Amino acid sequence: MKISVIVPAFNEEKLIADSLRSVQASFVAFARAGWETEIIVCDNNSTDRTAELARAAGATVVFEPVNQIGRARNRGAEAATGNWLVFIDADSYPSPGLFGEVAAAIQTGQCLAGGCLMQMAAGNLTARMGVQIWNLISRITRWAPGSFIFCETAAFRGVGGFNLDLFVTEEIDLSQRFKILARQRGRKMVILRRHPLETSARKLQLYSVREILSFLAGMIFRPRRTSKNRAACQPWYDGRR
Repeated sequence: MKISVIVPAFNEEKLIADSLRSVQASFVAFARAGWETEIIVCDNNSTDRTAELARAAGATVVFEPVNQIGRARNRGAEAATGNWLVFIDADSYPSPGLFGEVAAAIQTGQCLAGGCLMQMAAGNLTARMGVQIWNLISRITRWAPGSFIFCETAAFRGVGGFNLDLFVTEEIDLSQRFKILARQRGRKMVILRRHPLETSARKLQLYSVREILSFLAGMIFRPRRTSKNRAACQPWYDGRR
């Protein structure tokens, strides 16, 4: 068994070294099962030292010139050699406990794909409440968060990977297709609960309330148009760090 961790990264020189250290420290959970591991960072046309720092941390670095999260994840998956893929954002910090949950889910033989609950590394009360609301939605719908998705490699390729028409909500679209495939194969899409993924609250620190509300209004009232328009998804693509 081999696990491939894929990290899409656009101008992440401030956070990627710490994130990759967390990934490597958490590999102990897979080592206990006797599994191999690799880290693949997809440099999504960064203009900073992201690729250099990722290589220095021991990751394999691939390049995707088109700045789009789903496209970067797909490019990383193309280079992966593992039986299972774990997609982690570059501002997130997995724990050995979380990877242990992933290993246990895989070992049941019933799991096709999954995600986990989230927690903010820092943030105000509004941010923490927002995360808890997402966690509730995730548990009910079995939608994996974009910052942490794990899946069987064959299943990922079988459903066609991330939808390249979408600049946001691509994780929800992928989760829906995984759930359909899981039902067809008598398996499960799961949301792990015991060890939430720690992720940064930087969007809430870097963007004004007005900017965030403007994006949310677009997603509520014009979801299709907004999710397919890169310019409308500013917090993900303007490079502010």
